[in-house]
Amino acid sequence: MQPRPSQTRGDRELFDRNRRFYDSLWSGARLVEPQRFNTWPLVRSLLPGSASRLEVGPGLRPRLPIEGTQFVDISAPALAILREHGAHVVLSRVTSLPFADGAFDLVCALDIVEHVDDDDGALSELSRVAKSGATLLISAPLHPSLWTSFDDFVGHKRRYEPPRLLAKLAQHHLVLERSAVFGMKPRSSRLVDIGMWWLSHHRELAMWTYNRAFMPLGLRLQKELHFATGMIATDDVDEILLVCRRSAPLRM
Repeated sequence: MQPRPSQTRGDRELFDRNRRFYDSLWSGARLVEPQRFNTWPLVRSLLPGSASRLEVGPGLRPRLPIEGTQFVDISAPALAILREHGAHVVLSRVTSLPFADGAFDLVCALDIVEHVDDDDGALSELSRVAKSGATLLISAPLHPSLWTSFDDFVGHKRRYEPPRLLAKLAQHHLVLERSAVFGMKPRSSRLVDIGMWWLSHHRELAMWTYNRAFMPLGLRLQKELHFATGMIATDDVDEILLVCRRSAPLRM
C-alpha cells in the first residue's frame, strides 16, 4: 500500500478537533451493545456470510458484534473499552487503514465520511479493504441546506447532495443496493440549539447528560429501519444509511 501525501494543515486541524471531541465524549460514556440499535436486524442478516468484519469509527456505539470484529478508531479511550470487552482494535484513520486489500467480507463505517477532509481517500480505503462482493454499510448526512451549528460542533466537514454521493460511491466501485432514513439527531431545531448552548457553556454537564439521559432515551425512541431498493426519496432526509456491494473494477 502506497503512503498517502502529508496531511494539509486544514486536515490536521479537523482531525485534531474530531479526536478531542470524541475522546471527551467517550471518556465519560458507557459501551452500548450493538443489539440495542435499530441496525441490528440488518447486521444480523449479514453475519452468516461475513466471516471477516471491520467497523471503522464505532466509538462506544458499535453496530457489528464486538467479539470477532476488527475495530478502527481515532479515540484511544473508546478502543481501550472495546478491547476490555474482547474486541480486536487498532488506533488508525479511515484514510490509511492498516489492512491488506480485500481483507473483509463486511465493512461498516457509520457517521465517518462526513468527518474527514479527504472523503475520497476514506471511500477508497473502505473499498480497498473489502473483498469483491463484500457488503459495506455507510451512512452520511444529506443536503448542505440542512447545515446547522450541530454539524460544526461535532466536526462535520460536509453534507452531501444525493447525486454527488451516488457518484462518489460509483467512483470507488461501490454499488448501492438499498437505503433507509437514518440517524438519531433531534428533528427540532430548537432542541438542537438548546443542546448546543449547553455544550458551549456547560460542556462537562452536557456530555454527562447526553451519555446518561438522552442517549438511553434515543435508543428507546428508535424507529425500525425501512429499506428501499436503491436510493430512497431524499427530500428533507437528514441522514441516510446505504447498503452497498463492492464490485470488481473493470479491466481494460
